[in-house]
Amino acid sequence: MTGARFQVDGRRLVRRHRGETLWIEPWGLDSLRVRSTRNARIDDETDWALLPSDPAPALISVNGQTAVVRNGRLEARIDERGWIEFVREDGTSLLRERWQVKDGGDDTSALEIPGRRYTPVLGGDFALALSFDADRDERIYGLGQRQIAELDMKGCVLELAQRNSQASIPFALSSKGYGFLWNNPAVGRVSFAKNGTEWVAERADQFDYWVTAGDTPAQILESYARATGLAPLMPDWATGFWQCKLRYKTQDELMSVAREYKRRGLPISVIVADFFHWPQQGDWKFDPQYWPDPAAMVSELRELGIELMVSIWPTVDVNSENYDEMDARGLLVRTERGTPTQMNFMGNEVFFDATNPEAREFIWKKARANYASAGVRTFWLDEAEPDLMGHYDWDLIRYHAGPALKVGNIYPLEYARAFHDGQTADGDTRVLNLVRCAWAGSQRYGALLWSGDVHSTFESFRRQFAAGLNAGMSGIPWWTTDIGGFTGGRGDDPSFRELLVRWFQYGVFCPVTRLHGFRTPFDFDITDAWRMFNEPFGSGADNEVWSYGDEVYRILEDQLRLRERLRPYVAEQMAVAHERGTPVIRPVFFDFPEQESLWSVEDQHLFGPDVLVAPILFEGSRQRDVVLPAGVTWVDTFTGEEHPGGQVVSVDAPLDRIPVFVRAGASVASAFMIGAIEPR
Repeated sequence: MTGARFQVDGRRLVRRHRGETLWIEPWGLDSLRVRSTRNARIDDETDWALLPSDPAPALISVNGQTAVVRNGRLEARIDERGWIEFVREDGTSLLRERWQVKDGGDDTSALEIPGRRYTPVLGGDFALALSFDADRDERIYGLGQRQIAELDMKGCVLELAQRNSQASIPFALSSKGYGFLWNNPAVGRVSFAKNGTEWVAERADQFDYWVTAGDTPAQILESYARATGLAPLMPDWATGFWQCKLRYKTQDELMSVAREYKRRGLPISVIVADFFHWPQQGDWKFDPQYWPDPAAMVSELRELGIELMVSIWPTVDVNSENYDEMDARGLLVRTERGTPTQMNFMGNEVFFDATNPEAREFIWKKARANYASAGVRTFWLDEAEPDLMGHYDWDLIRYHAGPALKVGNIYPLEYARAFHDGQTADGDTRVLNLVRCAWAGSQRYGALLWSGDVHSTFESFRRQFAAGLNAGMSGIPWWTTDIGGFTGGRGDDPSFRELLVRWFQYGVFCPVTRLHGFRTPFDFDITDAWRMFNEPFGSGADNEVWSYGDEVYRILEDQLRLRERLRPYVAEQMAVAHERGTPVIRPVFFDFPEQESLWSVEDQHLFGPDVLVAPILFEGSRQRDVVLPAGVTWVDTFTGEEHPGGQVVSVDAPLDRIPVFVRAGASVASAFMIGAIEPR
């Protein structure tokens, strides 16, 4: 294997061989970044999810045709064939490229499948595939938010693409003690099979990935957060209860709901003005016919202690007052051929191009003039994938940053950035905006991810449980879900009422507790386009906590008051997330990684370090087993009974409560009023 050339370029190892240039360099604590290409040069100007790296010493040694790069706990070894293996400082192998070729030494194969594969695409660029050896005992977490019930991704094949309810974040945390970021926004896939791991990009210039090593999941996620950015400190007003529905049609209707919460003495922090409060998509302003005085509305709400969140869509209708200017200035997403229309929802729409800095500046100027000037300081960035309405033909879409096949997954990050940068420039240091999609690094722009338009079933509920935990393990500490699901819930259906209660009980122990949904029966038909111009756009049925009968109301009222008492604890966890990147909700093994059996617990979670939550995920269940981690005494928050850790306990779960335990001696125990609640 003659001809390979190494050189040390400052902190970077460079290898050139047979037309490939490869770089390995330290990138944060205990971390290395790898880039390689068969083009003339490596693109050193685009860091995608990664932030610029602080200078860190690298120990680089070259011995003929082999080399080693070491940064703290992590070491990359390149052998004479150019294969890369990542090992811990003690020599334990973490991750090794999988090459199946004739000159493979002990791994010789006639298959001739290299570990780094560049497949030329007619017209330029490459389809890329990167393969690693598999460890059958390994567990994999993260990968964003997926609509699957599995928490452990080992054995899964996952699409690397953004869709409504699917946030593709290409970061994997391994039980072997490493984290891996596929730093590439291209559409593709990843497979964690028994016979190999493979990352694929359908269109790209170069390989770009980042690896870190840690002794615990917390260490790995902290290194990842430093590399991709920390979330801001969550605003105090956001830690309480959020009221939302599809949709409040008028200013009067929204205000009547807010006043009713206050009349009843119920805690509420946020109320949301959902979509189609505007004259046309892309106007980005209230329709004065139905929302005559936004400034007065915001002012009264704030006097009541309630913040107003306003929906923003990235869609621009051809009839919008902004369409012609944006089209002329190249601020809209383009189609490669055919009609420029990218969405049909009560009109013909094109998306604003969030990858274009000029377009980001344009949309914030509109939002500032029409919303922020009235006092609105938090936004619901909907349709953030963007939503191609069931026709996800990425090969037809081109952004300012390039074709969607090559860069499309970055759209939600840039969408969040448009508002974050505008808000921070205007002096807001604690930005929070609700987004329907995210990519690696979205957290640094104040993105509160929610799990999209999910269905109102227990099966869907179980998927959201896994989705929230893996979102946290992907570096997104702010996450929420539509309590009760978005579609399919009928208010007078006993089965749905049970689902709503169980989902709400779980939602109290999410980073943000938010009630939302498109309830039936409804006054809504998207095919009835004339209604958009003749009356306010239709709405789902009522979705306030008092909308589902006295029994449900009593239970939800108790849960609201519990969340209110938990707010100081929530604020503490948000501070830790801001400072270290620690997820607020996490799998049980996160705080007890040395207890091997806990890595297989997938139906309960920790809410911060001191609260153990075991939600009821199946209809009709009134009892469940709870695994208590060893080394801690756990207190049943309902009975006050203490249980030594290291055992499984059976706990009753009547409709009005779910099993929740706290660490003995934890200050948060006072929020549960242990011993003060009489069993019902």
